Amino acid sequence: MKTDIGEYIVGGYLKVIKQCDFVDYNVRMPGGGLKGLSELDVVGLDFKTKTAYLCEVTTHIRGLLYGNNQMTVQKIKQKHEVQKEYAELLLSEFPNRVYMFWSPYVPEGYVTTELRKIDTLQLVINKDYTRCIEEMRKYAAENTNDLGNPFLRVLQILEHLR
Repeated sequence: MKTDIGEYIVGGYLKVIKQCDFVDYNVRMPGGGLKGLSELDVVGLDFKTKTAYLCEVTTHIRGLLYGNNQMTVQKIKQKHEVQKEYAELLLSEFPNRVYMFWSPYVPEGYVTTELRKIDTLQLVINKDYTRCIEEMRKYAAENTNDLGNPFLRVLQILEHLR
């Protein structure tokens, strides 16, 4: 599957802000069949701290919605279960696990209230998402070497315009 720019945004954050040693995109569950259809959008591994970041990324710029509010919450909960299952199955050597959901715009209300109830899922939405972009902009402004991520390179170009 083609990597979405929103996934590159998250991968860039994991790489330069969280200092992950390894970042991969569209990671599928092993074994094929129905389980093999599930994927994790972005996985980052920090070997120094033994931390795994498992990220679901939804880049709906007009607002997160899958059908209706209830379906949206249910879909994100299902994706979170896949994150946890993947970590249990394949990341036993990473005792520190951070499960994240990234989306630039999630309207405040039912969806945000329900998602905040999932205590094992870190939400990077709305202003938190913007704060993460700002952290990367600052990093891009201070660095000129190729950072190995298309989004970070675009930020570098924008931050170094004359």
